[in-house]
Amino acid sequence: MAEGQFQAAGRTHCVAVVQAAPVAFDTARTLDKTADLAADARRQGAQLALFPEAFISVYPRGLGFGTVVGSRTATGREQFRLYWESAIDVPGPAVERLAAVARDNQIHLVIGVIERDGGTLYCTVLFFGPDGRYLGKHRKLMPTAAERLIWGQGDGSTLPVLETAVGRVGAVICWENYMPLLRTAMYAKGVEIYCAPTADGRDTWLPTMRHVAQEGRCFVLSCNQFARRRDYPAHYPTEFGDDPDTVISRGGSCIVGPLGQVLAGPDFAGETILTADLDLDEIARARLDFDAVGHYARPDVFQLLVDETSRMPVSFRNATSSEALIAPTDATEAGGRSR
Repeated sequence: MAEGQFQAAGRTHCVAVVQAAPVAFDTARTLDKTADLAADARRQGAQLALFPEAFISVYPRGLGFGTVVGSRTATGREQFRLYWESAIDVPGPAVERLAAVARDNQIHLVIGVIERDGGTLYCTVLFFGPDGRYLGKHRKLMPTAAERLIWGQGDGSTLPVLETAVGRVGAVICWENYMPLLRTAMYAKGVEIYCAPTADGRDTWLPTMRHVAQEGRCFVLSCNQFARRRDYPAHYPTEFGDDPDTVISRGGSCIVGPLGQVLAGPDFAGETILTADLDLDEIARARLDFDAVGHYARPDVFQLLVDETSRMPVSFRNATSSEALIAPTDATEAGGRSR
């Protein structure tokens, strides 16, 4: 048969990465900005929009929270309190607002947030459907370096790959992308649109994203903030100085195809929305010669076990109804339970 005779109908979807800065530490205004940017992405035809890591409420770049080894300051504790106040509860009012943003724009929304759970903060990605349904979340498994001071670690219970109208969507945050076993787990779950919100704007990030796309034979969307000093409060203590035009986060967002080809970006110029049309049939074509968890795997030599159970630090087990109905014996009244 002549080359090109097999022409299947494409499954093409427009996606966007939203490179912008939040209104640092101001959750309400950042939610308003999110709504505006999501509407902009939808006007450009996007069916899915990815926002950066820690977009709500801030990635606190350069802030030390008053810590050195063996010592913490009162000022640093107050800085953490302010950060905690600007984080969001999941579920909660901010999640309801984000759901409304997705619904109003009929767009799949994937966004990095700082999640508050008791006294601990988590770097989290939230997923919403175009009907406004909250679909799930991923908590960052391993915060990097000083992030471990302010963020807790997620567990295996929040590693979703979600079946959506635009493909199977999952998220791996920033330097989690350097965890080969986590990447392998995502590939095994069949991820097609691999979202990588990040705070890394170095020149080495694009090659990383191209490697992940080619290794996983999936589309990779990576989104970083573009932020200047003026996007942070005037009293924000940072080594970057006080020049309002100083770039604190330089972007570098990109979209990459399943053979490692760059479809959009990287952009280092400022706030922007990058879009690309993804033909999901390209994934099957790319897997002709490589499938990391299929015909190119060697399960007789290497195996991976993923624990997806929720790891709660405290669990409470109530007495069963049958136990509650047992009358106390003399031994029980004396301080023990008869056997």
